[in-house]
Amino acid sequence: MNLTGRDFLKLADYTPDEILYLIDLAEELKQKKKQGNSHASLAGKNVALIFEKTSTRTRCAFEVAAHDLGMQATYLGPSASQIGKKESIADTARVLGRMFDGIEYRGYGQEIVEDLAKYADVPVWNGLTNEFHPTQMLADMLTIREHFGRLKGIKLVYMGDARYNMGNSLMVTCAKLGMDFTACTTKTYYPEQELTRYCQNLAKETGASITLSENVEESVKGADVIYTDVWVSMGEPDEVWEARIKELLPYQVNRKVMEQAGEKAIFMHCLPAYHDLNTVIGRDVHEKFGLEEIEVTNEVFEGPQSVVFDEAENRMHTIKAVMLATLGE
Repeated sequence: MNLTGRDFLKLADYTPDEILYLIDLAEELKQKKKQGNSHASLAGKNVALIFEKTSTRTRCAFEVAAHDLGMQATYLGPSASQIGKKESIADTARVLGRMFDGIEYRGYGQEIVEDLAKYADVPVWNGLTNEFHPTQMLADMLTIREHFGRLKGIKLVYMGDARYNMGNSLMVTCAKLGMDFTACTTKTYYPEQELTRYCQNLAKETGASITLSENVEESVKGADVIYTDVWVSMGEPDEVWEARIKELLPYQVNRKVMEQAGEKAIFMHCLPAYHDLNTVIGRDVHEKFGLEEIEVTNEVFEGPQSVVFDEAENRMHTIKAVMLATLGE
């Protein structure tokens, strides 16, 4: 399958076969790395990593993946790029496209990464926007397949705030790959209606199902995957914590949820997670609201059903697959 020259902006742009190809390639590259086999087939190429929102996993995954492939990576942090400030997105894209072989963007609106792709004559990869997180999806799907041996028919329940990049992306990905997706939360936090309808129509073709539910017990019964994310996204004001905690605490992933799902279920989280008091935000929330754990309890996060660090590692292998496939050998 030839994906050379393609942008990687959201999984809605890719067919199920193309998505599975990238997962297969990631699995192959993971084996090569584990076996110590060199795969620096992109030596001499250079990539730019634009981060308007910082991230430990995304930055490290892109940098290590680039180096493993033999490439050089230039990191442009929030204060290092003039994109959209002193220089338009179009101008930035045309300049960087002359200097680099590929461009990663992690930041705010999806329209920014779409504009970068429009004006840069090189592949552009979405490291995260407000609306979508496609590289995380490939890592998640690889992790699920490693544990269950399949993707089709897997029941995934996403608990918490399903309105933004993670809820959106998981719903799209499950619809594409014939999986059963449930957003378990209050109606206020359901995914956007137009995207939900798109996924419901897609599900009719792939054998997937899309469910929106406020009932925790019904939603998680028999689930293969229980997934959650932080309740307050990057860039949102601290004041929203009080409302989120009040409305989303019934959807915290705890022992009862995992017991209702069953012993075979795995717990997933894209990280970082507020499961203890070892972060500034965790301590601040504890001081203000008396919670020691937020979206997931420490018992679940550190428990035997948690695969969050397998998931985090797989970010590197799947990002490597995206870069290799779109840049070509």
